[in-house]
Amino acid sequence: MLSRRMFCGCASAAVWSGLVATRAEAAESAACAVPTRESQHAKTPADVLARLKAGNERLVTGNIVQCDLMQQVKGTASGQAPLAAIVGCIDSRVPPELVFDQKIGDIFCARVAGNFVNTDIIGSLEFATVLSGARAIVVLGHSSCGAIKGAIDNAKLGNLTATLANIRPAVKATKTSGERNSKNTAFVEAVAEKNVRMTVAALNERSPAMRKLVAAGDLKIVGAMHDIATGKVTWLS
Repeated sequence: MLSRRMFCGCASAAVWSGLVATRAEAAESAACAVPTRESQHAKTPADVLARLKAGNERLVTGNIVQCDLMQQVKGTASGQAPLAAIVGCIDSRVPPELVFDQKIGDIFCARVAGNFVNTDIIGSLEFATVLSGARAIVVLGHSSCGAIKGAIDNAKLGNLTATLANIRPAVKATKTSGERNSKNTAFVEAVAEKNVRMTVAALNERSPAMRKLVAAGDLKIVGAMHDIATGKVTWLS
């Protein structure tokens, strides 16, 4: 027979276990909920960045949320209200939705080799923020970036030559005590980070509409670096 103390202990453990499970289910349900205009507007830029940070932590720790994607397809069929926009590289190892453990309808993604911005991408981001209400923009660079290496070595290849020219200002602005070539790993990473910082600055400088949102506290534009070896995102100040 169970003593009263043992019974109470078992009961308490069961209640606690049920409470933990309920909280986990609630968190998963929230993560899988399709953003609406109401939920989008209820979030601050800081809330959205916290969501992205939590999503990356889930990726790194192997606790990604499993959602019913077809349910999300149906939930977004009549409209969308993404919470954030990501400017990322086309590198196959850095898909923003997976890096931040986000699902259908959660984020806008603008991807180009070297994660720089031009008029077309800035216009797309104005659509994402000014018109569609996204609360944060993350410029996401990554380690061992081929586009950065190509820009450093001043590679020439068809239309890619013009693409890499967009990254050359970051190359020129980055100092190093070593060789200024793609074999210098520290230099490659320094240029990648400089490119992210310059892209963040360009978004603020070249878009009065988004700059107005930033000034009002309705939008944050930040930079981050993704480590392709660990999956971890480091946020730049």
